[in-house]
Amino acid sequence: MSRVARKTALPLEELIHEFVRTSRLTPGLNTRRIYAAWDTASGAARYTVRRYFRDGRLYITVDSSVVRSQLSFQREALLEKVNALLAQDELFTGDGSPAVQELILK
Repeated sequence: MSRVARKTALPLEELIHEFVRTSRLTPGLNTRRIYAAWDTASGAARYTVRRYFRDGRLYITVDSSVVRSQLSFQREALLEKVNALLAQDELFTGDGSPAVQELILK
């Protein structure tokens, strides 16, 4: 009868991060976390029709010109707020630099 070799115990948080990394789920999970941060920071989730994130740019399409106008005045503050929310998010795995570098409203 063979015995299973014991390995050192790892915290659950570290195991989850390792699983996400090895399963190649990081880009999709990060994108979902960015969309959730946008919804929280902007408060315009119900007006947001499309979201798209690529190469540090977050493209947002809203269905109201009035909402788009109000959001465009707050673009820099929204960008800072989204990045601050992502920095606090334990599930977001970034490299330390701001995840969203540019916000494009359509």
